[in-house]
This record gives sequence, C-alpha cells and structure tokens, in this order.
Amino acid sequence: MIVLDGFGIGAMEDAYRERPGDEKANTLGSILKDHPDLYLPNLERLGLMNAFGLESSRMKFSREACFGRAELKHFGADTFMGHQEIMGTLPKKPEVHPFQEKVQKTAEHLRAKGHRVQVREREGLRYLVCDDYVTVGDNLEADLGMCYNVTAPLDFISFQEECEIARLVREVATVGRVIVFGGTGNTMEDLYKAEEVREERFIGIASAKSKSYEQGYQCLHLGYGVDKNVQVPTLLSRAGIPVTLIGKVADIVANDGGKSISCVPTRECLRLTLEELRGMEQGFICTNVQETDLAGHSQSTSVYRQILEEADEGIGTLLEELTGEDLLIVMADHGNDPKIGHSKHTRECVPLLLYQKGRRMHPVGIRKSLSDVGASVCDYFGVCPPQNGESFLHIL
Repeated sequence: MIVLDGFGIGAMEDAYRERPGDEKANTLGSILKDHPDLYLPNLERLGLMNAFGLESSRMKFSREACFGRAELKHFGADTFMGHQEIMGTLPKKPEVHPFQEKVQKTAEHLRAKGHRVQVREREGLRYLVCDDYVTVGDNLEADLGMCYNVTAPLDFISFQEECEIARLVREVATVGRVIVFGGTGNTMEDLYKAEEVREERFIGIASAKSKSYEQGYQCLHLGYGVDKNVQVPTLLSRAGIPVTLIGKVADIVANDGGKSISCVPTRECLRLTLEELRGMEQGFICTNVQETDLAGHSQSTSVYRQILEEADEGIGTLLEELTGEDLLIVMADHGNDPKIGHSKHTRECVPLLLYQKGRRMHPVGIRKSLSDVGASVCDYFGVCPPQNGESFLHIL
C-alpha cells in the first residue's frame, strides 16, 4: 500500500458543513491548472484520471485500470486519524477546546497516579510540569484546540517515562491527539523560553522553538478512541504475517509485532519499499509518501508536481517487481489543496487505485470509509476483520 499523503481529488459533499471553505478544494485539479503538462505515466496506467473523473491534456482514462474513490469517515481532514481509519479504526468524534478546560482534571489524575505536578501560569493561563521535566499544554502547531503536547528534554527523563505520563494525560483528554515528543541536547530552560500564548486561550511550548528537533528526537501520537488491537498491523502480526510500515505511518500507527521505518524523502521511502518487497516472501507493507503533504502545506503546486513525479517513478519500479500474487493499493488519507488559500489539509475524496499483475479486476466504486482498505487487507490474508470497514475483495 502506497499512501500519497494529502493527495485529494475533489471536495467531499459534506465539506461545506464539516470544513467550511473546503467546498472548492481539489488538490489534483489545482496542480493540473498550474501544470497542465503534468505526466504521471504509472499513476495514469493505474487509473488516476478514471478516479479523478476527468482527463487532462497529457493524462487519459485507462481502459484496464481497477479504481475507485474513498471518502473520509473521520472528522475534518487529518493525517493521524486518516491512517488510523485506513488501518480499520472507527473514528470517534473528539472535542475541540483549550487545555484550560482539562488542566485541573489532568493535574488531579497525574497526582493520583503518584506523580509530582507543578502549575505554571502566564497571562492567566495554566499548563503543567510533571516530575520536573515533562510539560503538558496546548499544541500550538495544529488547528488550535485539537491536540495537547507532552514535551520533555530527554537527557533528564527517558522517553519511556514521558510516554507513561502522556498515556495518563490521554486517559483524561477528549481532544483528538496527545502528542508526546522530546529531544536531547536541550534543557527545561529551552522549553520555558519556547512558552507561548495564542488567541488569549491557548498556552503551550512552541515545538519548533523548543530545540527538541535538533538531536535525539522521538515522538509518539496517542489518538482519541484508537485501539491498536483492532487495527490491521496488530491483527496481521498476531496471525504470524510480517508487517512493515515505512515513512510517516511508522510514527503514527502502532506496529508492536512488526517493523517500522521512519523516513521522509520520497525516493528513499520508495527505495525502502522496494527493498522490503524483494526480501519479503509474504506480508503487508504500507508506505506513506509525506512530501506530497508537505508540498500542499507549502502552497506550492510546482513542488507538489516534483514530488508526484518522484513518487510516480518509484511506483513504476515497484510495478516491475510485482507478481500475480501481489496486490498493490495506491491511495491517500485526505487532501491538501495548495491553492485553497490556507496551508491546512482539505476535506476531499481520495483516489483508490488497485493493481494485480495479469488480472483484470472490477472497479470498486465509492467507498464510504478509508477503513474499507484495512478490511480488504485483512480479508486478503484471511484474518479477523478490523473494527471498521467493509472489504471490497469480493468485488475485485
């Protein structure tokens, strides 16, 4: 499975209600508007334009492609929840609010579990410092109110200890994510210098200023309503089927029984995918191409084009290696229209392109959840289905 992060093909029907402003979002459409000569021969062969519903000057419908479109069941348009949904999680609607609404309850919960908790205050807003080195406050990088950050300098406390504290925060939190991270080489003074207030309601440590990324960086995302035990990687691993996650998916999806390889550069992600494919007799590989999403955030159609061309080249190499027993799925997790007028994700349908060498397969139509992919993966390997999703394997 190749997930082209943020590669949408047109706004969902509910975008006007769920993400006002995204009604006209169309990531691929925006790229083609600026670059009508874009040519992605391998994605074209797999049915990209069929899924898109329109041809361009250089890319046409494929007569032999097996394709579909998938809608997002999770709320908003989120990489973390998008991948949890792909892996079979039934999305649970989180709350959106400042950490101030949970600061007292979080402090009480941490103290009840034997932790020391201090309250820091600025401009009438409070956040927490647990066991002298772990800060708990608002995430200032995502949409405000959607996440809490748990941050620590890892020279003074282990990442495992920090994660244990974060899991206690997660037990209280009802926002979408609790993001636990830290690095080495920095101190609490660096974290305090990165303390910021936004919109007079949100307070936390600005991660980019905390020096956490400079060396020894570690990160874990804890989602609301996410249970790894009913997701594809855990279900496959328990059945003895090897699982490899490559790219950003390795950082955000639990894979305790498999191999997870963090990576960002597109060419390297696809090289690693090819390497895993060649060395794996049987198993499941999921690779996230993150640079497409980063190009959307940069609001640059030219950068987006470049990354798509790199991804298409890598997918072409993979196609040459596939046998009749292999099933390739190329999809996305949401949109990220570089011309929508903001740098956030966009609520779009995503392409669903399927390929098996030597077989002509039937299109799978419009899937109502990304989880249909996870359910189909489990069906393919003959293991228990995940929490959410309907397999389309019988249609193929």
